[in-house]
Amino acid sequence: MSDQKNSNNKKKSNQFTIMKDDSTDGHGGYGVGSISLENISPVIIDPNEDRAFVDMGAMHARSEVERRVKFIPNKEEVPNGKLYWIVWVTVERGEEGPYYHGVAGSEIRVDRSIKRAYKSMPEHVNHMDKSMKGHYIVEHMDEKSLKLLADFLRDYKPEMWERSPEELKQVLPK
Repeated sequence: MSDQKNSNNKKKSNQFTIMKDDSTDGHGGYGVGSISLENISPVIIDPNEDRAFVDMGAMHARSEVERRVKFIPNKEEVPNGKLYWIVWVTVERGEEGPYYHGVAGSEIRVDRSIKRAYKSMPEHVNHMDKSMKGHYIVEHMDEKSLKLLADFLRDYKPEMWERSPEELKQVLPK
């Protein structure tokens, strides 16, 4: 029993979740018909440091860039905030294998000097939902951040990028 408890406390790896549970597999038990978030991963785009990385902590507003700040729904109250994007990337499995199904970017602005950050929770929830439904919502992102995202998705798993719909490849820079 204690071995099982210890294994449950281990941190999850920092990778895309490729498979999702089917909560409607016919067992009729707890969770039937509920939405599974196991096939969505948050990618943090940091144009300040020219980096992109998966941070599963963002699922609960605990990503590296979100820690130790108070969120404010008014962007004007964080005028010197650094721009970051949490991009909700949904992975589905097709006949050929996993591919990027949905991608939607949500802005956050973080000012560590005042320990405040702007984040629109309704936007994040909406973008997460749209990503799970296979939408691509990135047109509001700046060019540098779009390039970081595109390079990350292409390089992370080139085979997933190749299997992804042409629409995604067209909305991201080459």
